[in-house]
Amino acid sequence: MATKISFFNHKGGVGKTTSLFNLGAMLAKRGKNVLLIDADTQCNLTLQVLGMEGYENHYEHYPKNNIKSYLAPAFDSQPILISAGHCISSKIPNLHVMPGSLDLSGSDTQLSMSFNLSSFLTSMQNLPGSFDYLIQKTAERYNADFVLIDLNPSLSAINQDLLISSDYFIIPTSVDYFSVQSIRSLATKLPEWETWAKKARDVFKDSFYPLPLNTPKFLGFTCNNFVLQGGGKPQENHRQMMDRIGKTVDDFLIPNLREVGMLVDENLYHQYSRQERETQSKYCIVEFSNYNKLNVISREQNIPIFEVSNAELREDNQRTTRDWFKDLYDYFANEIIIRTNNGTSN
Repeated sequence: MATKISFFNHKGGVGKTTSLFNLGAMLAKRGKNVLLIDADTQCNLTLQVLGMEGYENHYEHYPKNNIKSYLAPAFDSQPILISAGHCISSKIPNLHVMPGSLDLSGSDTQLSMSFNLSSFLTSMQNLPGSFDYLIQKTAERYNADFVLIDLNPSLSAINQDLLISSDYFIIPTSVDYFSVQSIRSLATKLPEWETWAKKARDVFKDSFYPLPLNTPKFLGFTCNNFVLQGGGKPQENHRQMMDRIGKTVDDFLIPNLREVGMLVDENLYHQYSRQERETQSKYCIVEFSNYNKLNVISREQNIPIFEVSNAELREDNQRTTRDWFKDLYDYFANEIIIRTNNGTSN
């Protein structure tokens, strides 16, 4: 059975889609079958895989091949079961994406209404488990080892449903005060979601699409988008913010997640081991500085950052930076394999 990991922060601009795509690519290069789920209505993950021309062609010629259309049997009360979705292959072998939908947020009101455990219409009892059913069936079709789910930056019912249906979740952050605030908010909101799920799993157990019984576990957070100065160190204001984010995770998020059973074995969390480390919290998996030119080329060519060719990078320092990111994503992938116990690590 595939391991489902949600990437979530209700603050936007934290590098969520970029880190998810590159992690998925590295897991695929390690021999894992990886399925990417674009559940963000901005559809940036789909765009990253297809490129602008491919993106426009897909939605013009295959308007029903997207996550919202695949969920229609549940949300439109059709007399058929949801079936596995058809996904798009990326340029990396073993890496596929389920295309997103600009209209997916239109399903949020229905889903939110179905969350009322004391009073809901029979026709709505199949909605909460429908997302997970679709993902499970599609993962089976593609023989996926990992499913990485890109959530939108909001506290929507769809995000709640997908996160509590996941096996694990990662919180990407960026080096600004808004990330500190979002961590403090999630320290309250995530336990609330799991508390609701504990009741909902029983209420919806007899539906066509029951909710999975597992509690999602926090794998850690990433610290992204900081700027390096001379000597390869983050700028002073960014160093201070990275520590502040880590302290907020330690002091507010972790105790609340521990109380509702949303942590993995504490022995799996450990201090980020890179010499360049600035975040002191042991719950930080990895730190990613600003990608600059690499990200531009990556998006133009629909490839991971670490696959940008030497021909595109004329200066030695740019190639060194690319190789540094390749090493970081290899480390990231290895930590994910270890923390989820999904196969052997190198």
